[in-house]
Amino acid sequence: MRAWQVISPGTIETKLKLNSEVRRPRSEDLKGQDILVKVRSAALNPADYKVVELGFVANAVFRFPKTPGMDLSGQVVAVGPEVTDILVGDHVLGRLDPFKSTGALSEMVILERDGYAKIERDADLDHAAGLGTAALTAYQTIKPYVQAGDKVFINGGSGGTGTFGIQVAKLLGCHVTTTCSTGKIALCEELGADEIIDYKTTDILEVLQKAGPIYSVFVDNVGAVDLHPKSSAFLLPTAPFVSIGGGSIGHVANVACAMIRPSFLGGGKNKFISYLTKNSHDDLDQIGKWYSKGDLKSVIDSTYEFDDAPAAFSHLKKGSSAGKIIVHIGANA
Repeated sequence: MRAWQVISPGTIETKLKLNSEVRRPRSEDLKGQDILVKVRSAALNPADYKVVELGFVANAVFRFPKTPGMDLSGQVVAVGPEVTDILVGDHVLGRLDPFKSTGALSEMVILERDGYAKIERDADLDHAAGLGTAALTAYQTIKPYVQAGDKVFINGGSGGTGTFGIQVAKLLGCHVTTTCSTGKIALCEELGADEIIDYKTTDILEVLQKAGPIYSVFVDNVGAVDLHPKSSAFLLPTAPFVSIGGGSIGHVANVACAMIRPSFLGGGKNKFISYLTKNSHDDLDQIGKWYSKGDLKSVIDSTYEFDDAPAAFSHLKKGSSAGKIIVHIGANA
């Protein structure tokens, strides 16, 4: 089968190659509750290129060649011997383990139980592919810390994870304040944000400090770790500061400092969480149910065909996309 592969650590522009002779997974490979899926659409995330650009660190963590892409949607073509709730022909959304060599930019994949959820057969597969990591991250960084009526602050509401964060927080009954640029205010309003701070024209920290300690969680999608030392001014005493990290060495260093620096040396008083998304069937199933009911939607920035995957990564690296970037792997059934 065909699959895009990163042949070795380095920039995605120079290392991404299309391989037409990758071994096709078969039904005989399935174990337990695994399913074999024909991929229809894949959604890109910044981590898909950032981690392979970490040089020797990437070489220590991954086996190359590696197919990039975690998030996908597709049609089930075979099920494992213990699968009871999925049929051949069903449509699913899926998320692959980012630390394995298999990725979403391939024609077929095997998904483990924690990495898939059933969706309606008439669901839009581009939008379903966009759920995966971003929706799962939004759910897992908000749900454990809130109850209905709580206030949530989402730093960066118009990107892939932020657009889901707004929706998830509202579905959980929370009041949402978020940040975005001037041109994306309408998008955040449409998604349900109660208050929006335009970071182009407004000092975010000043607004936070004026509001006082009212938020039950601060979700940072943009790497503003420097706000953590001031977090007790706007977070409730037990509320965490959750950082959804980038892959740069600088960001990793800033996160490490935030995690170990005590408050008397300038660190924040509120708990700092450097978040890593975890596959969970139950969490994906909740996301899939919300999506199938029309309560949760993906925001699609742009779509690319399979052969144009390098161009999709180039667009992603600009860092200005409003929503998900989708790559079509195969024709919708």
